[in-house]
Amino acid sequence: MSERTTLTPRVHDLGGGFTVRRALPAAGLRSVGPFVFFDHFGPVDAGPDSQHDVRPHPHIGLATVTYLYEGAMMHRDSTGAVQRIEPGAVNWMTAGRGIVHSERTPDNLRARARRSHGLQIWLALPAGLEETEPAFAHTAAEAIPQLEVGGAQLRVLVGEAFGVVSPVQAASPTLFIDALLAPGDAFPVPLATERALYGVDGGFLLDGEPVAPQTLVVLAEGVEPLVSAEAGVRIALVGGEPLGPRFVWWNFVSSRKERIDQAADDWAAGRFAPVPGETEFIPLPPR
Repeated sequence: MSERTTLTPRVHDLGGGFTVRRALPAAGLRSVGPFVFFDHFGPVDAGPDSQHDVRPHPHIGLATVTYLYEGAMMHRDSTGAVQRIEPGAVNWMTAGRGIVHSERTPDNLRARARRSHGLQIWLALPAGLEETEPAFAHTAAEAIPQLEVGGAQLRVLVGEAFGVVSPVQAASPTLFIDALLAPGDAFPVPLATERALYGVDGGFLLDGEPVAPQTLVVLAEGVEPLVSAEAGVRIALVGGEPLGPRFVWWNFVSSRKERIDQAADDWAAGRFAPVPGETEFIPLPPR
């Protein structure tokens, strides 16, 4: 890999006027560390008539992380977990051999004007854990460690950096940091086998070179460039140990293509466990 690679996300419409910027997977890069999917949604304003609910749908072979900057959503899944997701918390769902979940607007917000903004990220599971039991873990915002480095406010969401360890349990070496910089702040990018940075709401400088807003810049292994800001900006840093090639189709991730075919057949035939209290579902798309 060259010193760095820059990827411009593709815009996807998920329906109802709800669009996302999808940085991973990309044509030239399928993953960064264990991260195989990186969606940035919002900020998007919604009202009583907005239809932004995500109906029940399945996953296998991965873990999902939902991280909000603004708004709230209600998570329900086939393990029986029900969790209101709010800004700053880390919500880690392990799909393993198969899970179904929905993400809906909380009832107390449906009649109000509201704003939603955040990240939806998928991580591949190690091959030996792809068929593990499904599970959901919520780590409250106040449990996430925060520190200041070079003036920047860093929240270590997953993994370890600058001597601080997140309480979130990942299935493989993983790094996920939420960084907030004011003008003049600067911090060195902590080491990991693979890393990428994304300017959530603005551009930033990497060793003095500008990086455009809402682009994913992937770093070469072993370098520790300095991240700085001429204006206030929030940056997401993701990375970790790569897990090898994965097949990704619709909501399924696996090291074996035939396993994805089986999952598709199972969803079409209604063989996944349902989400308690849900009657809707997203049908299997054309293969």
